[in-house]
Amino acid sequence: MDNRSADHDRAVFLCQANRELSRQNFLERVSRAADGFAKMGLRAGDTVAILMRNDIAFLEASLAAKAAGGVAVPINWHSTAPEITYILDDCRAQVIVGHSDLLASAGHAALPVERVLAVRSPSDVVAAYGLDPARAEIRPWMIEWDRWLMEHDVGDASFALRSDSMLYTSGTTGRPKGVRRHVPTRDQQQLIEETRKSIYGVKPGARILVPGPLYHGAPNGIAIHAAQVADSVILMERFDPEQLLHLIEKYRIDTIFMVPTMFNRLLKLEQSVRQNYDLSSLKFVLHAAAPCPVDLKRRMIEWWGPIIHEFYGGTESGPCAFCSSEQWLRYPGTVGKVVDNATLRVMDAHGNECATGQPGEIYMRLHHYPDFTYNGLDDKRREIERDGLITLGDIGYMNAEGYLFLCDRKRDMVIIGGANVYPAEIESVLLGMPGVRDCAVFGVPDEDYGERLLALVEPHDDTSLAVSDIQGFLKGRLNGFKLPRRIEIRRNLPREDSGKILKRVLRAPYWDGTGRQV
Repeated sequence: MDNRSADHDRAVFLCQANRELSRQNFLERVSRAADGFAKMGLRAGDTVAILMRNDIAFLEASLAAKAAGGVAVPINWHSTAPEITYILDDCRAQVIVGHSDLLASAGHAALPVERVLAVRSPSDVVAAYGLDPARAEIRPWMIEWDRWLMEHDVGDASFALRSDSMLYTSGTTGRPKGVRRHVPTRDQQQLIEETRKSIYGVKPGARILVPGPLYHGAPNGIAIHAAQVADSVILMERFDPEQLLHLIEKYRIDTIFMVPTMFNRLLKLEQSVRQNYDLSSLKFVLHAAAPCPVDLKRRMIEWWGPIIHEFYGGTESGPCAFCSSEQWLRYPGTVGKVVDNATLRVMDAHGNECATGQPGEIYMRLHHYPDFTYNGLDDKRREIERDGLITLGDIGYMNAEGYLFLCDRKRDMVIIGGANVYPAEIESVLLGMPGVRDCAVFGVPDEDYGERLLALVEPHDDTSLAVSDIQGFLKGRLNGFKLPRRIEIRRNLPREDSGKILKRVLRAPYWDGTGRQV
């Protein structure tokens, strides 16, 4: 090994708070864990469940499962004990790796696996979430991760031609479903790597910051592949807007994946705070996962420059549309044009392709992505396919120049007296109102019209909003039938780790007992 290579291996590669690992140390730990999984009897396609907040050990376990020929199954750590049990049973997990406090909260009885490997909840995670340090203690029925690693050998961990993590859908309609993707061929793998470089920005030399939760699709895939090829990977245990700016400056970050809620929180920082950090290293900022209000994205581009890119796709489909800042500024609101080697169509209820500007359900396929099924639910997989393409349940339309625009999720669309209303459009307008921190708009039952709109509006902490003010702001900005008939002021709306509002949690009480799934 030459001196340059040796220095590269010893340099800070993976970091979280005050914990830093060189590439060599990280790969040694992954190799030990892969050896341990293999000695447990893990075979090709077997599953390793992971129940952790963002942590270096999350990536160690994921890559070790991959190197051993298995499949990592991230579990949303907010899940209840019955939800965790369901996923463990459904994927037939041979082992679970989790933060000690989360495993203790779930309880030994809720973990139907042979081995429970516990990562002692790190001090930075304990502090970030305000946890009782006593909850981080290792219980007698747990095997301590670090001690277990040292019992196994360092070998040559290979990740070529392995399955990606099996991610479970959010479960907004019925039980969550595990997306089990086939193992790629060599040709597919080569094209996938090109997609990761061109769309995700994951490539050799990149310095990547991961602020989103690793149990989510894009942050998970980006972090795991960055850990294989990037120069450095910096994890945030929890998103904080000013801390993100600090990390960009400290580690000269050039690549980040974000969601619109993060943009919103960044723009709420005082101008003096925003100007206090050097962000000149940034080259590639990617966002997806939710519609981004036009004004919000425009302001981010004005601040960070034309380095903000967007893709449209999902766990099942991969990224099928992409747009740069320049493209978006020409067609504000677009999520991009169809990428190379992909097919995307907007179809009506009868399977006919919609005319330009006509909303319909989006069907697509990225042809070099290996096919998938829902774990044990092949019939559910067939339900979302039409003419060889699959749908994520989104409604959108194409403009004359071939750019895709989203209206809303099919399940979020509200039908009022036969007219389709897209809550995302109303939320975008509300977010432009001074004093509004965030909002959620959805349909609730109505005896006359079937559904009516309810808007829950969360003001800034130092702001007092009146319902009449909100009604006045919306009037004239929206057609009359799109105006929410009911508006409520709410503090502390429930959120995921990314900051995204848990709309299904808010909506469920209104539909309980109606016979309709939400």
